[in-house]
Amino acid sequence: MRLLSTEIRAAAENGTASVEAAGWVHRIRELGAVNFIILRDRGGTVQLVLNEKHNLTLESVIKVEGEPALNEKAPGGVEIRVKKFEILNMAQAELPYQVNGDASKIGLESILDNRILSLRNPKIRAVFELQSVIIEAFGGYLRSHGFTEIKTSKLVSGGTEGGTELFAVDYFDSKVYLAQSPQFYKEVMVASGLERVFEIAPAYRAEKHDTPRHLNEYVSFDIEMGFIDSEIELINLEKELLAHIFEETQKKCQNAFSLWKSSAPLPETAAKSPVIGYEEALKIVNDEASKAGKARIFDITPEAESLLCAWSERENGSALVFVNEFPRRYRPFYTYPLDASRTMSFDALFRGLEITTGGKRQHDYACFCEALTKFGLKPEYFPGYATLLKFGCPPHGGFAVGCERLTARLLGIANVKEASLFPRDRKRVLP
Repeated sequence: MRLLSTEIRAAAENGTASVEAAGWVHRIRELGAVNFIILRDRGGTVQLVLNEKHNLTLESVIKVEGEPALNEKAPGGVEIRVKKFEILNMAQAELPYQVNGDASKIGLESILDNRILSLRNPKIRAVFELQSVIIEAFGGYLRSHGFTEIKTSKLVSGGTEGGTELFAVDYFDSKVYLAQSPQFYKEVMVASGLERVFEIAPAYRAEKHDTPRHLNEYVSFDIEMGFIDSEIELINLEKELLAHIFEETQKKCQNAFSLWKSSAPLPETAAKSPVIGYEEALKIVNDEASKAGKARIFDITPEAESLLCAWSERENGSALVFVNEFPRRYRPFYTYPLDASRTMSFDALFRGLEITTGGKRQHDYACFCEALTKFGLKPEYFPGYATLLKFGCPPHGGFAVGCERLTARLLGIANVKEASLFPRDRKRVLP
C-alpha cells in the first residue's frame, strides 16, 4: 500500500521492511554510484536513494518500492532505499516555471501566468491547504450553532444595492447579471423560518480595480440571522467564529504558517478586539496619523484600516478591530438606522485590511420605503423586498467575510490574488 512522505518515518521506526511511495520528482542530485531524488506528494517530501541513474526530468511522476531507513541528514530524517522504480509519466525537460524554486523570489505575474505549474510549489499550495481548513471551520462552527447552509442563484435580474458594478450575462432573449451578493436570498430564508443561514459561494464585482486588495470574483462567507436587536449580536458572533477559525488553523496548518513565516492569532485575542464607533475610530486614526507625521484622514481608508489595527494590537493585544455606527450616507438603503445620522452597521478590520461588512437590516416595510426615498429610489424598483417585508419579516441582519482576504491576512500575503486559486481581475481569465 502506498504511504505518504509523512508516514515513511514511522514505518522506518517500526522496522517495516518495504514501503511503496509515489509522487513528483522535486529535485535530483546525481553523485555517480549513488543518486538522490526528492519525491514530493501531498504530504510533503521524502528522499529516495538509488544505485542507478534513470535520466529523469523534474516533475516526472514516479512510483517506487524500497526499504525505509532513518537518516537525520535527509529531509524529514528518513529516506527510502529504492529496490523497484517505475516512471508513471515523464515530464518534458523544459519547465516554463521552476516548481522547486523559492516562491518569494518569483514575481506575482509569473506565478499567475504559470498557475497550472506554480500551484505545485509547496509554499503556494499550502495557501489552499490552509484555506480549506478555514472553509471547514467556518461551516462547522455555524452548523453547530443552529445555522443551515444554503445555495443561492448567481444569476440575478439586478444588483442587491441597486448599483451598476455588475457583470451582464446573455440569458436566452434577455440580460441578467452575476450576483454581487446573496443577501436578498439570505433574508428570504431567514423569513422562511430557518432563522439562521449561511452560504459559501462565489460573488462578483465588476469594479475596475487593480489593487492588492480586490478581486472581481471571490469566495464570500455569508451569514444572516433573525431576531436580533442590533449589530452587536453579529459582531459577537463573528468574534466567536474567528476565534474558532484561529484555533483550527493553528492546530492543523503549522506547515503553511511555517512556509509563510506567519501564525494565527491566539483564539482568545478575538474576544479582546475592540468595537469602536465610526467617529471615535476616525479620532484614533488621526491621533495615530499625527504621531507619524501624516496628513489628516477623513474616512476609514486603507491607510486608516492599517493604523487602527496597529493601534489595537499595541493597546489591546489584538490586530482585529470592529468599527460600527457608520454614517447613513456611507451605508446602503436597507441598513437599519441607529438614529438620524448613524446606522447599525459595522466593518471588521484584521491585520490592516477590511475582511467583513455587515449590519442589521430594515425589516419594516414602511421604514424601508422611507429609507428608499432618502436614496432617491422607489419601492417598485425592489418588488422582491416589498413581498419579503410586507408579510412578516423578523428583525434580522448579517455579514459577509471575504475568504481570500482572511486567508491572505492569516499568512501575511501582500496581494489577495495569491490567496485566490484561479484569480479573476480586469485582465485575467485563464487558466
